This record gives sequence, C-alpha cells and structure tokens, in this order.
Amino acid sequence: MVETQASYALEASNLEVVYHGVVQVLKGITIRVEPGKIVALLGANGAGKTTTLRAITALLDIHNGRLTKGAITLQGEATEGLTSTELTQRGLAQVMEGRRIFADLSIEENLVSGAGTLSRADTTEELNQFYERFPILGQRRHQAAGFLSGGEQQMLAIARALMSRPKVLILDEPSLGLAPKIVNQVRDLIKSINQEGVSVLLVEQNAALALSMSDYAYVIENGKIVLDGPSKELEKDSDIQEFYLGAGSTHTNFREVKHYRRRKRWLS
Repeated sequence: MVETQASYALEASNLEVVYHGVVQVLKGITIRVEPGKIVALLGANGAGKTTTLRAITALLDIHNGRLTKGAITLQGEATEGLTSTELTQRGLAQVMEGRRIFADLSIEENLVSGAGTLSRADTTEELNQFYERFPILGQRRHQAAGFLSGGEQQMLAIARALMSRPKVLILDEPSLGLAPKIVNQVRDLIKSINQEGVSVLLVEQNAALALSMSDYAYVIENGKIVLDGPSKELEKDSDIQEFYLGAGSTHTNFREVKHYRRRKRWLS
C-alpha cells in the first residue's frame, strides 16, 4: 500500500491579494506549517506579513482586501468561504499584534470570551488550567485587564486564544514592546504550547528570537517569499545575518543585500 503524505496543519498556497481592487500586496506566496512545528514568517514593515495573516484568518474583507488567487487549507481542509468564527471552530486561533485585550473587562471575562463553543464545564476546566499555569491571572481574575502590565497582557492574550483549544495558533509580533526578560518568558511559553501539540505560525520582526525558537522560516519582501529553509540553517546564512541579525548592513532591503554580496564576490 502506498502511504500518502500527512496533511499540513496550515497551508497557504500561491496567494495573491489586492487591496481596493488596485494595489497588489501579495504576489504568489506559499507558506506551510507542518503538524507540531513552529514556523516563522520574517519581514520588515510593509513586506506583506499582516496581509498574509488577514488572508489566512478571513479578515481581508474588512480591510478592503480580496484574495484573487491561491488556496488555504487548515488541517487538510479548504477554508474558502469560511468566516473567522468558523475558522476558530475548526481549530485556528490568533493573537493579534498589540494584544488587543478587552481592557474594561475582567481577566476572567477576557478568557471566557475566547472559549468559543466550549461547554460551561469545559470552559471552567480551561480556566482552572490557565489559572494554575499563570498564577498572576488567577490571583487577579476579577480585576480589569487594563491594569495588567504589558507582559501580563500578552500572557492573557495568548491564554485567551488557547481557550478555544486550537490546533493551530498564529502569533503576530508577540515580543513587540516587551522588555527582554518578558520576551524570554513569552518565548518559553510559546515553546511549551508547541510541545503540547499546537502548531504555530509566528510572525516576528525580531528575527533572532524567531529563528531561535522555530523549526522552519520564510522571509517575505514586497509580497514575495525571497528565502526559506530550516531555521538553524537560516541563522547561519550570511545574508540573513547581515540584514536581519544586526551584522552591520546599511542596505534598505534584503534583495539589495543579496545583490551587493553577489557583486562583491564577483569583483573579488
């Protein structure tokens, strides 16, 4: 009997996205997340990272965007026509950039809002697990979430996303605005979540952080994937080091770095 390849936890294939019917932002990108893996998407501001996430999570319409080409599958099943709520029900959760907690609601109310279609008993079970995992949230469960520190709010946002028991978790700039010590805590939390069987798509400008914790990475620039490979290999890539890991390049984009390095090698 011939064995078939296991489905990807998440696959976005050959995506093209246009805003306002005119501006093409994504130009045929493909991203795959294998089950149980952490995959990073790296790129500068305006490269297309946010648009990629909007396409995957069915949020393009509210931003006047439209997927004009390509396909997306979640756990091997096509997501075409599904709403963001239906995607959550099928096992996809997202922590958006900037955390976006409900500041005026209590910590517990924030968590319950992420429970989706869980029964009351299952919701209580999840709450108890998260209060054990994050004692500070349990101790302050009735306090307004807006009084939490930035790091605590990020923990709450991640916990809220996990309340729906997702199979795939998307994290958009989870280290943004956090102190180095808190960034390390968030990194450890993400790795712990992944070890429990949740596949992760991590969008990060902090390339060193993303490459250190992911299994595979893609580099996006101007709506195209310009480089991809195992994270450990990309960490050693001279172009990645020069442009993303602070090795001193003064060039304005990744393609310029590659062209500059090729020209130096040719002249030598």
